Amino acid sequence: MVADIREAGGEVYGITSEPNSLAVEAEDAWNMTIPVVGDPHHEISRDLKDRGWIDVFYNSDYGHLRARDWVSHPKGYYQPAVVAIDSSQRVLYRWRCVPKYSNMSGAGARPEPRYVWQQIKQAVATFSRENACYDEKPFMGSEELSWFKFLLVMVGHGWFIRPKAFPLLRDGSKDKVSPRDAMRRWRFFLFAWLLASVVFPIKWVAVVTALWMFSLLPGLREIHRQFQNE
Repeated sequence: MVADIREAGGEVYGITSEPNSLAVEAEDAWNMTIPVVGDPHHEISRDLKDRGWIDVFYNSDYGHLRARDWVSHPKGYYQPAVVAIDSSQRVLYRWRCVPKYSNMSGAGARPEPRYVWQQIKQAVATFSRENACYDEKPFMGSEELSWFKFLLVMVGHGWFIRPKAFPLLRDGSKDKVSPRDAMRRWRFFLFAWLLASVVFPIKWVAVVTALWMFSLLPGLREIHRQFQNE
């Protein structure tokens, strides 16, 4: 798709709220074909907002549940967004992630690239001078998880002791454990719990279950505090 955009006379840029040094690292680690610019102080996003092009949501930096101590976002980290501008500074397309429980506070799906490119081409063909409205119902590249299942995945990833996020690693790779792997752990966990209820007195199992659920509360509260929900 990037080749198609360049063939049409356009260019694609990535903007991240991380330092520019990490943006350069990401370009190399991911073999990216587009330039990426770091904007840790939100100067670019502020300019985009002042121009009336797009207003990007952002979260305070809490370190992704202490899972990314090697990076900081002085002004917070961006929620995903897409904006397309033509040479006359008309907005051809714009979408921004509005963090809420239904999209896992922004950790969910993104608009499918080919769909976005098609929307841009349609806007160019209209010859309208009006800026495009925010796309509130784009075609997403994957399905969204419910907030409840999202919590289950992170608890499973943390081995049922404390919820653990799935941040990118320093070299740009992902955790070896996938969300699907984390959900599989629940099968063994529940089986062990059922087995315990057969082997041990039910009162003991009930007490241990209550203590375990109580021990999870700090981690769950941390998730609700750190993950933005509008």
